[in-house]
Amino acid sequence: MSIPSKYDANQVESKWYDYWMKHEYFHSTPDKREPYTIVIPPPNVTGVLHMGHMLNNTIQDVLIRRARLQGKNACWVPGTDHASIATEAKVVAKLKEQGVDKNDLTRDEFLKHAWDWTHEYGGVILDQLKKLGCSCDWDRTKFTMDDDMSESVTKVFIDLYNKGLIYRGYRMVNWDPEAKTTLSDEEVIYEEKQGLLYYLKYKIEGSDETVTIATTRPETILGDTAICINPNDERFTHLKGKKAIVPLCDRVIPIIEDEYVDLEFGTGCLKVTPAHDENDKMLGDKHNLEVVDIFNDDATLNSFGLHYEGKDRFVVRKEISKELEEKGFLVKTETHINKVGTSERTKAVIEPRLSDQWFLKMEDLVKPAIKAVLETEEVKLFPKKFENTYRHWMENIRDWNISRQLYWGHQIPAFYYGDGKDDFVVAESIEEAHSLIEEKGIIIDREDIRQDQDALDTWFSSWLWPMSVFDGIRNPENDEFKYYYPTNDLVTGPDILFFWVARMIIAGYEYTGERPFENVYLTGLVRDKQRRKMSKSLGNSPDALKLIEEFGADGVRVGLLLSSAAGNDLLFDEGLCQQGKNFGNKIWNAFRLINGWEVSETIEQPESSKIAIEWFENKFQQTLAEIEDHFSKYRLSDALMATYKLIWDDFCSWLLEMIKPSYGEPIDEKTLQQVIALFEDNLRILHPFMPFLTEEIWQFISERTPEEALIVAQWPKSKSINESLISEFEIAQDVVSGIRTIRKEKNIAFKDAIAFSVINNENVKPTFDTVIKKLGNLEAINYVTEAVEGALTFRVKSNEYFIPMAGAIDVEAEIEKLTEELNYTEGFLKSVQKKLSNERFVNNAPEQVVANEKKKEADALAKIETLKASLTSLK
Repeated sequence: MSIPSKYDANQVESKWYDYWMKHEYFHSTPDKREPYTIVIPPPNVTGVLHMGHMLNNTIQDVLIRRARLQGKNACWVPGTDHASIATEAKVVAKLKEQGVDKNDLTRDEFLKHAWDWTHEYGGVILDQLKKLGCSCDWDRTKFTMDDDMSESVTKVFIDLYNKGLIYRGYRMVNWDPEAKTTLSDEEVIYEEKQGLLYYLKYKIEGSDETVTIATTRPETILGDTAICINPNDERFTHLKGKKAIVPLCDRVIPIIEDEYVDLEFGTGCLKVTPAHDENDKMLGDKHNLEVVDIFNDDATLNSFGLHYEGKDRFVVRKEISKELEEKGFLVKTETHINKVGTSERTKAVIEPRLSDQWFLKMEDLVKPAIKAVLETEEVKLFPKKFENTYRHWMENIRDWNISRQLYWGHQIPAFYYGDGKDDFVVAESIEEAHSLIEEKGIIIDREDIRQDQDALDTWFSSWLWPMSVFDGIRNPENDEFKYYYPTNDLVTGPDILFFWVARMIIAGYEYTGERPFENVYLTGLVRDKQRRKMSKSLGNSPDALKLIEEFGADGVRVGLLLSSAAGNDLLFDEGLCQQGKNFGNKIWNAFRLINGWEVSETIEQPESSKIAIEWFENKFQQTLAEIEDHFSKYRLSDALMATYKLIWDDFCSWLLEMIKPSYGEPIDEKTLQQVIALFEDNLRILHPFMPFLTEEIWQFISERTPEEALIVAQWPKSKSINESLISEFEIAQDVVSGIRTIRKEKNIAFKDAIAFSVINNENVKPTFDTVIKKLGNLEAINYVTEAVEGALTFRVKSNEYFIPMAGAIDVEAEIEKLTEELNYTEGFLKSVQKKLSNERFVNNAPEQVVANEKKKEADALAKIETLKASLTSLK
């Protein structure tokens, strides 16, 4: 089979992916082997491949391919998340383009559009992952809205409700006015923003007196229902029991007293708007205040907004402040920095809003999950530093708001039969709800029962993911669940450590009493060279598929991993992908070199080849142990770098040089077979990182049956290591480098064999002498006890090496050159020593400056000694 001169990644990658799929190497079924299971962090069904996905899924593929090579039953479950907010927004936008308003559709009509959209676009990202080489068990692909997955979600909701852990409450929630839904506390990102503090005058009823209030949101005065003062504030004692008049709307409101008011902030008087601030709501409940909600669900003002009705809150802020100023209510404004909550999904500024929502009690649920990570370490986080983040979140957890005002998602299984607050039942179906209602003695037609219109938070389905993908919620005794669960590793980003990881741990202990996975590998974020997070808006995120097209999937995988230490952000540079592509070309050319050698069955194996092979076998085992250690600590970047150096430096640059036959000569068969076996070992450890290239070369080496494909080959076995042999070769490398340096500097052609002498102060064994002779093109290596006259010399540790130069170079010219260099160095030394002998300089100059001068002195002295020795040897 002829081997192409160039490696064509585009052709090779599609060929081998199709081959792997055809032979079902990715598919897993329970058997007697040890299972190794990963569940994919399900990307949004709306998603397309970006750099974060590329990094995360490359890491997962490396782990799963290595496990497969280790003989484990590797199962990587793929899938997508229905992503309620993101998907609904996409569908709403598409309908708007068609002139259709979501509000004009029934739930079922809207869901039909959502399913159509999902069927058209939903599989895009999974198909793109195949281009990257991801070896997922595609037969197991799951979607969080699949029927079995939905049933699992409903079952869990009902179970938690029956345990008294889910409740319905009228609470202040985070309202996203763009998505028009509530969000959990964890989905709100607080950002410091500069705004204004507005000082407003409120008239005191029945007098000409006024009181000044400071607020950052002047539009909310229309919802004020009290002014609060601190009872200990002597400035406002005269206001106790009085009433104030809200500017513009002329609402008369009480002046209440509460120690909650900060005496130092603003003016010491607080406006109370219970409908639009969580703390104001608590004050309102305590003092029985009226609640006036001034906003519609899109954050425009409603009828309480007077002539501002229908206008956006930020437009009103500008206009109302102008009106307040014109009418004499605005005293002054000051710049003010405060934290503003924004939606993690839509980036809209969150509006605190009172609403009936469903909540899950978290206080007791989290306890096993805290213990598992922070005490027993049943679940380990890599890197460990994220335990502090985990602890902070888990120990300060609040009840989880699990309801969303969306159509797309799992509809809450609560059914209403009356107008009272508690007139509902929780059930799997309307039939079951009907039965439960009748058990209460209430006679009602099925048509009069209404299901809750809200959907569940998307995370409420994905927190069950490691269990539900194996049907462990509906059918916990099934063989697959018992075999694959708990899973082994989870690879994800630290930004969803709480959203997803912590919640999966909570659910795992609640429903199985076991951890859902053993290890959590938290990748860094992919940033550009300027350390900016990659995003569409910045335009700094490259097209993932174009990168694969240009550099090959293997090149991109290597490029990503070379700079991706666990938990540290990756500064992405396309040059890294080029480095990965170059590495692939290096390996391809090495294979072509080996494959091109003529073979002789009669030549004896040279001693230099025999010891070279023995050295690399040990060097390979040393690197294998290093790689295994890196994998155990999830330092995949380091594991790849160790593999990279082994193949590029030790195999391609040293071993092949040591064993290659002389020009035009054949290689002995024994050496060739040994080097091919070592090359195959290299391919085995490289395969998880560069699956396509390695499979291509593996299949070129010899004809293989499907059972012998590299993807299912065996990971190399660990053997004992001869460390002293490796150390001896390190000295031999330095000796060869020394010879080559002198040959280059003195322009001695390598075709000119030279004699060589050594004073062996280190008592180095002659193990690699045959290698040194071959690579240095030496006639002989002589062990001597005294310096050789008329030779150039270099040192390796305390050993001295001599190369006679008589006849090889112009000795007189070399003496002249060295003498000139010696004179210059001696002059430089004098100037440095003069500076150091100046007490004023030594006493007054910074310590580092003096240290630098002393180093210059030491370096100059060492160089003078070497130059004098070289001159002596030439004279």
